Amino acid sequence: MKEKKSAKADLESKRGLFIEIGLVVVLAIVYMAFEMKSYEASSLDVNIRTDVIIDEEMVEITQQEKIELPPPPPQQTLLLQEVDDNVVIENEIEVDAEATVTTVVETWEKPVVHEEEIVEEEIFVIVEQNPEYPGGDEARLNFLRNNVKYPQMAREAGIQGTVYVNFVVEKDGNVTQVKIARGIGGGCDEEAMRVTKMMPKWKAGKQRGKEVRVSYNMPIKFTLQD
Repeated sequence: MKEKKSAKADLESKRGLFIEIGLVVVLAIVYMAFEMKSYEASSLDVNIRTDVIIDEEMVEITQQEKIELPPPPPQQTLLLQEVDDNVVIENEIEVDAEATVTTVVETWEKPVVHEEEIVEEEIFVIVEQNPEYPGGDEARLNFLRNNVKYPQMAREAGIQGTVYVNFVVEKDGNVTQVKIARGIGGGCDEEAMRVTKMMPKWKAGKQRGKEVRVSYNMPIKFTLQD
């Protein structure tokens, strides 16, 4: 029995198609070959000499000013003063011209200056006679009422209470070393210190009949009015 070939496997039927494709490819290559540009080789003559004219720039010469030098300083002369042989010269330095390696040379030592220690006088807490505001406690309270201003921040925040101010009454009655022993904030502490520093001189405290420095605690009450 004779085998039959499939129509899809028969290459003879596609010969014409392959020939056409081949012709198209060949024509395309030929077309591209004609379209390519050809460049002529150019030669460069390196032996050609050209003259280049360069214009010279004229530089103007100006007259330079002469700089006058300052006059030389006056020559200093050394004046030698003759001194009699009997005159004693203080702080005279003796130089031994015959000194040798074994010669003992006294070394100069800077004199020691003892600084006086400043001893701060004692500050008393309890004394026989306490310091006193001029005019008494009633005058002190009137001074505080007339000068203490309620801080706006404490007023808005509703802060009230007692601020304890500590200070030192010196022997001459001056108020120094003002500080807050216990505060309430809101600007009341700063106001209490400000007014305390404004106080006039106190009557100094005494111990054994002598004026001494005394530490004093003063309460300042801040109260909001309804």
